[in-house]
Amino acid sequence: MSEKIVFCKGGGCTAKLGAGVLERVLSMLPKGEADPALLVGFDSSDDAAVYQVSDDLAIVQTLDFFPPMVDDPYIFGKIAAANALSDVYAMGGTVKTALNIVCFPESADLNILGAILQGGAEKVHEAGGNLVGGHSIADSDVKYGLSVTGFVHPKKFYKNNGGNPGDKLILTKKLGVGIICTAARVGAASEAALLEAEESMMTLNKYASEILRSYEVHACTDVTGFGLLVHLHEMLGGKLSARIFSSRVPVITEAFIHADEFLLTAAGQRNRNHVGAQVDFGGIPFAMEEVLFDPQTSGGLLAAVRPDQAEEAVKRLQGAGLPAAMIGELCEKDTAEIHVE
Repeated sequence: MSEKIVFCKGGGCTAKLGAGVLERVLSMLPKGEADPALLVGFDSSDDAAVYQVSDDLAIVQTLDFFPPMVDDPYIFGKIAAANALSDVYAMGGTVKTALNIVCFPESADLNILGAILQGGAEKVHEAGGNLVGGHSIADSDVKYGLSVTGFVHPKKFYKNNGGNPGDKLILTKKLGVGIICTAARVGAASEAALLEAEESMMTLNKYASEILRSYEVHACTDVTGFGLLVHLHEMLGGKLSARIFSSRVPVITEAFIHADEFLLTAAGQRNRNHVGAQVDFGGIPFAMEEVLFDPQTSGGLLAAVRPDQAEEAVKRLQGAGLPAAMIGELCEKDTAEIHVE
């Protein structure tokens, strides 16, 4: 690409501020008078806001945007849109409208911008939503994403911290895309691994969310820039612990190779710094530790499902072509917040 200079400077969800930094900043924000219609705000680090407008309708609001993590602008547009739409699915909602968020250099080739927006629009339409406008600014680097509005029943949405002891943890996509994209930027990732990562990032969580609605889901989040372990930490809410069975976690296999070669992300190390002291790794290999901290762009859903329904849910997810697995369980609070076996 002639404009490759504006791409791949550390994009996707690896560009997020660290969870610890955000916690400190958000804790200082003034809080207005409590609104009983606001069912979910930012207090629990949830994926989106939920605001009740009637007895049987609540709106889900979210936004997400970031710099590119792949060189192809059309694929980047698809990934960025799928990532932004994912927060609605993590709340158990359906997508209704989306607005483009665009930062783009005025001197760059507008065909690149057109390809990004085309990819994004196709994913919004696949989601069953309507693209209704947006906002753009001139910037030195490319950034793209969406502000998304969805609908959900006010008594049927998923919070990220409503799990119970005994709930089984289901993950619907493979981990490792952050490590693979990092390796690709230095020419170390194989074409097959990069294609697998791109396909995963472009896949909407719509399909997993629709299947999970048939089961009793007590908590749900999507695994993005904070990696599996930080998102799981938020799910535990200081009230529970969790066990992770590392051999069951779906991973893009080549990510282990690059982790052993220390082709890691700064965001992954921020994730380790934030919750590493609360994790008992049980002697698992270093590469697996890094995969569990790896920031995911447009990652899968992590759901806490009623124990007797989890196995059937996984079979249905796998039957839909998703690499889903039951990777662990929630437990009563223990000395270590997260045990990895």
